[in-house]
Amino acid sequence: MRPLSPEVQQTQLDDASDSIPDLQLEVALPPSTLVLARSAPARPRVPASAPTQSEGPIKTKVQIAPQLSAEETSAAQQQTNQSLGIAEKNIGASEGKKLNAAQQDLASKVRSFVAEAREAARTGDWLRARNAAKKAEVLSQELAGSL
Repeated sequence: MRPLSPEVQQTQLDDASDSIPDLQLEVALPPSTLVLARSAPARPRVPASAPTQSEGPIKTKVQIAPQLSAEETSAAQQQTNQSLGIAEKNIGASEGKKLNAAQQDLASKVRSFVAEAREAARTGDWLRARNAAKKAEVLSQELAGSL
């Protein structure tokens, strides 16, 4: 079948025994503007204000710690002191020795955990102090074993 011009189509349609339906193609037009999709909602714009002289910078650090009974506090203090003693003894054994890079890293981490444990004990957070002291103890034993 070949396409026919409109005049020929009409005359042939009148003459033809079978009728061909008049089909029209309907195509939706694309949107005229582009729409950008955001993966996250836009952040609200809040003007930044510097603290005034009377306000000053706020440096309050709030720490939430569970309440321990007297027995639990006493046990945590003992465990902290015991772990700190072991860690300090082991780190003292490495003083004056030539340490490789891995050993120096371990010694640095032990000192950091000891300082964290002492700070937590100073503020009365015995759970955090005990955990930091235990980490210092374990790492110091690893260091002492590698000497």
